[in-house]
Amino acid sequence: MNKVLSNFSIKDYNTFNIDVKSNKFISINTEDQLINYLTKNKGQEDIFFLGGGSNVLFSKDYNGTIVHLSLKGKEIIEESDDNIIVEVCSGENWHEFVMWSIENNYGGIENLSLIPGNVGAAPIQNIGAYGVELKDVFDSCRVLSRESNEIEHFNKDRCEFNYRSSIFKSKEKNKYVILSIRLKLSKEPHSFNLTYDTLKERFNSKEINLYNISEEIIKIRKSKLPDPKKIGNCGSFFKNPIIESKKLEKLLQKYPKLPYHKSENGFYKIPAAWLIEKIGFKNKSLGDVGVYTHQPLVIVNNGNASGSDILKFANSIKSSVREVFNIKLEEEVNII
Repeated sequence: MNKVLSNFSIKDYNTFNIDVKSNKFISINTEDQLINYLTKNKGQEDIFFLGGGSNVLFSKDYNGTIVHLSLKGKEIIEESDDNIIVEVCSGENWHEFVMWSIENNYGGIENLSLIPGNVGAAPIQNIGAYGVELKDVFDSCRVLSRESNEIEHFNKDRCEFNYRSSIFKSKEKNKYVILSIRLKLSKEPHSFNLTYDTLKERFNSKEINLYNISEEIIKIRKSKLPDPKKIGNCGSFFKNPIIESKKLEKLLQKYPKLPYHKSENGFYKIPAAWLIEKIGFKNKSLGDVGVYTHQPLVIVNNGNASGSDILKFANSIKSSVREVFNIKLEEEVNII
């Protein structure tokens, strides 16, 4: 097990590039190390498990212990003529895993190319993009109970996946540590998802295959989202709000050009980026915090912004959207 570090800066461990300090910090590379550490520190509640740091905003110094999980490895568990089930450890980089699947001609997650972060965050967030969500290919996950220190298995139903959420982000938040996930990926012939117009229109005269879909999605994402190595950010800061049909009708009367997409159970999804732009926050900044030029849904750290600066800016966006549209924006980012 690695040494416990004190008063440790985690600037290099979060993609907002916020220079906050953790009272204690330790990197853990194996399941045995993790179990031993939690056994020795049983009952300690101020432990925060950090993966890629791409979906978290530290609003201040962390007074407890940050455990940086770096569990590595992947293995094909089952294989048939049509599918494989692959198990991937939580510390693997998500995009690198997507590239591995494409190189091996396994389909199902090509639309999720270039999503930042590690595999372990994928089920917590039920990551999704361009018509595909993790739950669409999810088989199960192995988790460690922080209460019993026992390894458990969660199938898809037990995870209670929802829009950018799961049981691990709601009623069982902070109760389990994701060790690995199992995904069911397709072999040829693949079924491709081109439901998003911005993606479909790129294939009028281009061959549809795993590589080309991934390539086009990477181009789209790069055109809209800043590289966190150059500009601190966590991608989409807010979820797209989901509203009832009656509320949508009222909004359309006032804003006929309001874009919307049909969601589940008669609800409708509204692009948060459109709402943010409409209230005048496009290109707006306050000190080193601002809205990204090419995508209003992304809040950026243009230099030396603090976590509290970013949180204050985000809250001002939420307040304005609520005041104008009577819609409550929810953070997609985990705020600590």
